[in-house]
Amino acid sequence: MALARAWSVALLGVAGTTVEVEADIGAGRPAVHLVGLPDTALNEAKDRVRSALRNSGHDWPNHCVTIGLSPAALPKMGSGYDLGIACALLAAVGAVPSEPLTGTVLLGELGLDGRLRPVRGVLPGLLAAQRAGLSAAVVPVANLAEAALVPGMRVLGAARLAEVVAWLRGLAELEPPPDSEPPPPATPPDLADVLGQPEARWAVEVAAAGGHHLLLVGPPGTGKTMLAARLPGLLPPLTPEHSLEVTAVHSVAGTLSTEAPLVTVPPFIAPHYSASVAALIGGGVGLARPGAISQAHRGILFLDEACEFGQTRLESLRTAVEEGEIRLARRDGVVTYPALFQLVLATNPCPCAPPREVDCVCTPQARRRYFARLSGPLLDRVDLRVRMRPITAMAGHDLRRPESTEEVRARVEKARLRAAQRWAEHGWSTNAEAPGPVLRREFALPRSATRLLDRALDTGAVTARGADRCTRVAWTLADLADIGRPDADHVAAALEFRDRRPL
Repeated sequence: MALARAWSVALLGVAGTTVEVEADIGAGRPAVHLVGLPDTALNEAKDRVRSALRNSGHDWPNHCVTIGLSPAALPKMGSGYDLGIACALLAAVGAVPSEPLTGTVLLGELGLDGRLRPVRGVLPGLLAAQRAGLSAAVVPVANLAEAALVPGMRVLGAARLAEVVAWLRGLAELEPPPDSEPPPPATPPDLADVLGQPEARWAVEVAAAGGHHLLLVGPPGTGKTMLAARLPGLLPPLTPEHSLEVTAVHSVAGTLSTEAPLVTVPPFIAPHYSASVAALIGGGVGLARPGAISQAHRGILFLDEACEFGQTRLESLRTAVEEGEIRLARRDGVVTYPALFQLVLATNPCPCAPPREVDCVCTPQARRRYFARLSGPLLDRVDLRVRMRPITAMAGHDLRRPESTEEVRARVEKARLRAAQRWAEHGWSTNAEAPGPVLRREFALPRSATRLLDRALDTGAVTARGADRCTRVAWTLADLADIGRPDADHVAAALEFRDRRPL
């Protein structure tokens, strides 16, 4: 009878694969067969498309209809194939010409009345389609601003199936991307709001300059959450490449703004301590969706009341903290999501958490048991550990002249520029990304500078991983001091940041 083709995209994590949608109208009893490993939501597309066509003024063919999604061995999920199926079917019955479908990717969920509803993953899907040689795309109007982020691709938006049909027939034009400028990012909270806490403020500055993980320990009301919330304001804006990376993850997660979808500032993700393991690292049925650690990619993952998260959830972060990505195996396959984030932990020193330490009623065993929820292997991956004191213990001059975010950010930018120039030929941008072997071989410090670190290794005060992290922090301290190479004082200060005894 007739055969027609259209194009759509399947997502495996943030990696996309173009899918050829074939519609065949054959002889035989009226039936509809959808093949190509569809999940439940996609298998229901037969009913959605049938109603959308009927309510858009088109008849469903009274023949045997076979819809094939190729590559057939690739699992396909979601409702984003609806528009491609409908257009391929209309081309197969001769209702629209098939030529405009060549080189055009179609994404969108159809309502029963023919409306086009937004779908997740438009940005990574169109990036994959562009790499495969497709040059145009039709998406729901609600996804149009996101689709326009793909450079060099002709993107059009539609609100209803009838508009797409008219465009295929050459009778009307679809909506182009908006020309309006995205709104400026919101002003971050100012570091000047945090009174006192010079040690913690310095640790936040070092963390921002080097991309290091941070632990803040102290009684309630000392400013742990305030300091963590001001860390993103010290970080530089995302580069265009990193912006697309982060936006692609948030697109798959379904958290993008429809008005300003491009993420240009480092994200700040702060899950509640009741969040499950799946909410933290990603999960779901079939293929896993990104969790909090992937949504914090290129930004900050802040775990307030960290000891309340429970050891199982905290331990699930260890691999991602070390490797910068997370691999999740589910029924339909294994997906990999990026998870290169800065981890910021904040916790009380004990369960009762009084404002003053002298008022604590916890036994020594209870304090140790509470803080032991942050295991040794996890803490070994945290570069900076700071004990915060009650404000009443701070000196008066510290309360009068707190530095603003703008002042601290200027120093952070200079330190990051020095680090980026140092690691440019290796492809890294911060000291925290430099692996230990490179630090020991190509950027080895003199013995006079590492004597204290060698002694800590001999006595077991730090592990080999901890020694590498101390070296990275020492390089950051040298960058902040505008010195070409860390000296013994910088190494000693880095070791002091890892000392667990005051915690």
